[in-house]
Amino acid sequence: MKGSSSDASAENPIGRILIAAMAIGFLALLVAAGAAGYVVRQTNRHSDWVVHTYRVESVLIEVRRLAEQQETARRGYMLAGSPAFLESFERAHDELIPQVAELRRLTADNPRQRVPMAMVTRRLAEIDAAQRRTNALVQQGRGAEALARFRADSGLQRMMKLRGVFDTMAGEERRLLAIRDAEQIASRQTFSTVMAIAALLFLAVVIVTFLTMRRYTRDLHRSRSALASLNATLEEQVKERTADLALANEEIQRFAYIVSHDLRSPLVNVMGFTAELSAATQPLSALIDRAEVEAPHIVTEEARLAAREDLPEAIGFIRTSTAKMDRLINAILKLSREGRRVLAPEMIALDQLVEQIGDSIRHVIDDRGVTLTVERPMPVVVSDRIALEQILSNLIENATKYRHPARAAEVHVSAHETPGRVIVAVRDNGRGIDPRDHQRIFDLFRRSGQQDQPGEGIGLAHVRALAYRLGGTISVESQLGEGATFFLSLPPSLSIEGA
Repeated sequence: MKGSSSDASAENPIGRILIAAMAIGFLALLVAAGAAGYVVRQTNRHSDWVVHTYRVESVLIEVRRLAEQQETARRGYMLAGSPAFLESFERAHDELIPQVAELRRLTADNPRQRVPMAMVTRRLAEIDAAQRRTNALVQQGRGAEALARFRADSGLQRMMKLRGVFDTMAGEERRLLAIRDAEQIASRQTFSTVMAIAALLFLAVVIVTFLTMRRYTRDLHRSRSALASLNATLEEQVKERTADLALANEEIQRFAYIVSHDLRSPLVNVMGFTAELSAATQPLSALIDRAEVEAPHIVTEEARLAAREDLPEAIGFIRTSTAKMDRLINAILKLSREGRRVLAPEMIALDQLVEQIGDSIRHVIDDRGVTLTVERPMPVVVSDRIALEQILSNLIENATKYRHPARAAEVHVSAHETPGRVIVAVRDNGRGIDPRDHQRIFDLFRRSGQQDQPGEGIGLAHVRALAYRLGGTISVESQLGEGATFFLSLPPSLSIEGA
């Protein structure tokens, strides 16, 4: 775990730089896209307003032309009296009405055009009324009177004022067009500035990314070179380390054997003398009984208690302790012998092996009322049958032993493959194991929970030692009152060199 965290911390700076560079580049793209979108909107808006201005000017010119055409037709009709001039007058009047309405609509959004537009409407109405009076006089055959009225009020001032209003309205549109041109130029300049900044950011991102990748590639090349150099000597180092470990393991096993053998010699003496003491208590007790009958005055209470109670009790304690020590020595010898045994890998069907184990301890399972379930199918492994059988036997028997008093005991055995490993799980619904004891239960002579079952704390230590020899590991997951699950992790094929 420490190695992985240090590797991650070593890679983090380059990763953070690349992520930051990508984020800056993406941000630059977003800014450039936003600026482009803004400029496009502004350009479209400016184009719309330019079209609007030209439309206003066009309608202004048309209104002006029709008004002047109407005045020209009025004069021609007044001078010549030809109906064609009257028709031209009415046609110009009919065309002028929708054009004035269109001009009013186009200028309605501009408050500065409303007053001139009202003046245009009023003056056109005044001119139209004067023109129609002269036309009516001509139609009545009173041309001289119409001419005299025209000379008195020719309408020239009205037309000049109307032209002035048209010029004012055209000037307003030109003013708006100049403002919008300036806004368009400013937006283009802003766009150019933003694009320049985005381009610089992009260039900086490209440079930083290039330098970072070059550094990463250089570091990677150095790491590969170092790894290649390490791999060149790794096999030799592994062989040396394996030889050292094998020698150390052999020394430990030899030491355990010698120690346990040397302990057995004085233990046998203690057990022999204890047997002699036990045999001596019978005539001593008979002597006390005879003395109480023949000479009770010579038998003290202390002697009576020593012969009948204290001495037998002490001998019993000695026998119990020596028996326990004998079991411990036998367990150490068993571990030592197991460590020296040569492993013999063979193909093993796990489900068949578990079935055989269940049959071998069927009397224990039935006596304890345990339901053993084997989940099929199970993988096939290449391993040492004796060691694997000892491991699973111990785990299954332990699962049947530490039952929960409130429910029927159930044991479930399953196995599945993962990349490079085979995981065997032995699950029970027993009393469970305190999480604080998950590691200590695999230590020699260490047990967990209530000590109401026989045992010396050897089994799980033996299981762990065998699992290590098979190239595997053993672990447990459990909570108090919720049962326990032991996981045996093994390689699919046992390597004799590793064992």
